[in-house]
Amino acid sequence: MPSPPRLLPVSDRRLLAGASFAGWAAQLAALGVDALLVRERDLDDRLLDELASETRRTFSRPARLLVHRRVDLAALADADGVHLPADGLPVGKVRAEAPAGFLIGRSTHTSEEVASARDEGADYVLFGPIFDTPSKAGILPPRGLAELARVAALGVPVVAIGGIDEHSAPRVLAAGAAGIAAIRAFADPASARRLIEATLGAGA
Repeated sequence: MPSPPRLLPVSDRRLLAGASFAGWAAQLAALGVDALLVRERDLDDRLLDELASETRRTFSRPARLLVHRRVDLAALADADGVHLPADGLPVGKVRAEAPAGFLIGRSTHTSEEVASARDEGADYVLFGPIFDTPSKAGILPPRGLAELARVAALGVPVVAIGGIDEHSAPRVLAAGAAGIAAIRAFADPASARRLIEATLGAGA
């Protein structure tokens, strides 16, 4: 089974303040990020393929490039995996269509969803929000560290997301998370560097 991401930036190009997407990805790879999820849900197929393909050229291996939802576009872009939403296709169906060795993750928000993704054969789950975060305000309450610890014991690697920064990352990892994911914290170079250092330092 492929190893889960330790550091997983989730893209939102609107937060990059005009910076080059490919340049941002290259900078993250240089800082030690081991995976990147391209999740630009407003783009059509052609533009998403172009963005993922361009990013692949700068976000070079061994760092792993993932594409949200679309296994076909992930394969076209020479990506290393696909990340499925909570209501997405069954992992087994995606696995049958994906290239050998593809990393397949699933978004989850409850222990039941985590257990289901484990039983389907997901390589990892994204679980959250762990703390308050603007993107989930009024939609999903924070799950907290105690719930994170419970789902981390269910037998599938858990990558935690939601309101995590350099101060909380060590506590999140201590609760059992296999990795840290974020959107806003990775969009800004300074906060990205602090979160990366805190996460890698906690694993030392």
